[in-house]
Amino acid sequence: MTETIAHPPESAGPGNKPVPPAESSRGPVTWLPTLVETLAAIVIALVLGALLVALSDPDTVETLPYLFSYPADFFSAAFDAVWSSYSALVQGSVGSWNRISTTLERSAPLICAGLGVSLAFRAGLFNIGAQGQMAVGFLVAGFIGFTYDLPPGLHTLVALAGGILGGALWGGIAGFLKARTGAHEVITTIMLNYLAVSILLYALGKEAFQREGSDNRQSPPVADSATFGSVADTHLGVLLAFAAAVGVWWLLERSTIGFEMRAVGANPEASRTAGMNVAKVFTLAMVVAGALAGLAGTMQVLGDQASISPTLAGTIGFDAITVALLGRATPLGTVLAGLLFGALSVGGVAMQASAGTPKELAAVLQALIVLFVAAPALVRGLTRQRATGGGSTVMAKGWGG
Repeated sequence: MTETIAHPPESAGPGNKPVPPAESSRGPVTWLPTLVETLAAIVIALVLGALLVALSDPDTVETLPYLFSYPADFFSAAFDAVWSSYSALVQGSVGSWNRISTTLERSAPLICAGLGVSLAFRAGLFNIGAQGQMAVGFLVAGFIGFTYDLPPGLHTLVALAGGILGGALWGGIAGFLKARTGAHEVITTIMLNYLAVSILLYALGKEAFQREGSDNRQSPPVADSATFGSVADTHLGVLLAFAAAVGVWWLLERSTIGFEMRAVGANPEASRTAGMNVAKVFTLAMVVAGALAGLAGTMQVLGDQASISPTLAGTIGFDAITVALLGRATPLGTVLAGLLFGALSVGGVAMQASAGTPKELAAVLQALIVLFVAAPALVRGLTRQRATGGGSTVMAKGWGG
């Protein structure tokens, strides 16, 4: 598991509240080094990705036998392959408003689920259950969306609330078990993922969730009255994702419970000594994290007006962990990481279609970016940066946390 990379509270006692971590990280002097390291990690990943693109290009590979005799042929072919691939990646993700809209819609559930993972990180919890929380969320939202006949607007709100509550309930189970029994959230959330998938498959086998006259495990699409609606060909769930990021920022940085979450995430024992209800914080953190993942699930059905199926969630819940890590468990960082991963996902398809580059290389780029972000010492060594003590962020504790 990841380590805690936050400064511990200075003091704790019956009369002293622990100083929350990352309190000093609001100033640009402290978070600027972390930003530089992250940008450097992305650049290094793109350079290595360019090397992989070149070596996967048939024309470039053909020049390898006589590389040292005529190196210009190799570099020319490699440059053409990298330029065409990366140009297609950029054009496919942000080359037109239609592409930007697709990228935003692809990023929105990643951002919401990533916020859920980030918030749990800040409370000292490792939420691996976003996938299951999403599944319960879109199962409830979709059922309300295609079963009931309600006026437009009201139908959307009811379905949205149902999806959020479904995810919150599923996340709250893990939080309650952690708070009351000490069960490790990594184990419980993984098991709840399997349970959520089983419930999803069971529900899709019932007539109430199947299309009329069909035995396939696929529900009817939600009614038009339950969809988010759109502005400039972009569904309004994108705005909800950004609003959720602002809400999480306010919760963590401006509210009392956010103070407690950050303090408990840094040192639960000191927080308990200071009079904080650690069990309540653990439970509430997982409830809110589950609600955010449930919100991500609603975007899969209410935003795209899709049918519920076993593969609807894809790997978004697990990708959210990567997004949260890349975003340093901060709301702004999670939004930017979600947008980056959404762009890579959309652009990867265009890269394959336009340049013939395997779309799996987009996933390799994501993995390389996360690899270098997770190894700041390596990035500082490669870029000859000096280590700094700023920019710390509360992350989930290890198995003993």
